[in-house]
Amino acid sequence: MRTRTPLTCTVALITVSLLGTAGCAGKDSADDGAAAAPRTVTPVAGCGAGSWSDPADLAPDRKPARCDKGAPAARPLAKKRKITVATGTLSAEYVAPLQVAVAKGEFAKEGLDVELKVLPTPDALPLLAKGDVDAQWAAPEAAVMNGINGGFDIRWVAGNFSPDPTSKSGLWVRLKDGESADHVDMAGRKMGTMIGKGSVIAYPMDTSLKTHGGGLDKIGFQQLGSADVLTALENGGVDSAWLLDPVWRKVDGDKRYAFLGGQPLGEPLGGLLFGPTLLNKDPDAGVAFLRAYIRTVNTYFADAYKADPAFVAELAKLMKTDEATLRSTPSMRMDWEIRKGTTDRLQQAYADAGVSKGAPVPEAKAVDRAMYTEAVGHSR
Repeated sequence: MRTRTPLTCTVALITVSLLGTAGCAGKDSADDGAAAAPRTVTPVAGCGAGSWSDPADLAPDRKPARCDKGAPAARPLAKKRKITVATGTLSAEYVAPLQVAVAKGEFAKEGLDVELKVLPTPDALPLLAKGDVDAQWAAPEAAVMNGINGGFDIRWVAGNFSPDPTSKSGLWVRLKDGESADHVDMAGRKMGTMIGKGSVIAYPMDTSLKTHGGGLDKIGFQQLGSADVLTALENGGVDSAWLLDPVWRKVDGDKRYAFLGGQPLGEPLGGLLFGPTLLNKDPDAGVAFLRAYIRTVNTYFADAYKADPAFVAELAKLMKTDEATLRSTPSMRMDWEIRKGTTDRLQQAYADAGVSKGAPVPEAKAVDRAMYTEAVGHSR
């Protein structure tokens, strides 16, 4: 448990830019000696050895952690809590576990009244630091890492997903005359993205670009809303774009476009961020939130969840998307765990893109696996 971030630190976050830190003088509790005693972790029924995996296991075919269906069982809080979660979109499939948890009453079973509020990451981040929102369904973007570097108590506490090997969620380009998927010159092209160079997709995108004569320092960026990325690619507003499941199905098979690469297999790049409220002021609610999220994954998203037509129909309604398109993409590998070194690799990409300055944030200051391990009863 950590002490709360000083108010002067919180206010300073509003000035955080992708090119630097907030310059906050506040101290992280890991350095001030005020940390509380460790929380008690007890075994959880239905969550055995397979409910946790070694973070150092980076194998692309690693099986994600799983408990039994319906586990971990709810442990309702003595007093009901209202939790506000910011998310950049509700139409992307990686947000579906949260929507299902709300719709199926999994959060309610824990005594949590959860509201999902659509906010762009740059707008949500200062609210998270101030405690005006309790959590953010996003990723350790460059702005997040710069904020932590500036002294803010924000942690990445759970993962979201890694792609199925057959997925083509990732970097798509509109081909020019004479080009093919094997030979594309990306230098000088314009990329459409929701976040820009400071997004976690900078890490896999840089890898793909460099195999095609590009690199983050050789292309331009056009920041767009989630609903506008595909439109801009199709109408020529941008030359390339990072398309998520199931959006890429709209261009798959069209010879005018080519898929150049996607997210590394077995490595979630985003998920749940907690601010000072759930990290420090009310960690019981934080663990309860993660318990409900993990139970939702185990119950509804354990394996090939799209094999159930009725469930796909439910998802399509929640996401307000076309059912046939949703069914046409493979099931995501929902994964609440966080791999070792992911934030290091992300920060290297941010540095390459010129959107991060100063010393890299150590993983221990950016990642907190304690709450999800407590939720499944794993004693580290």
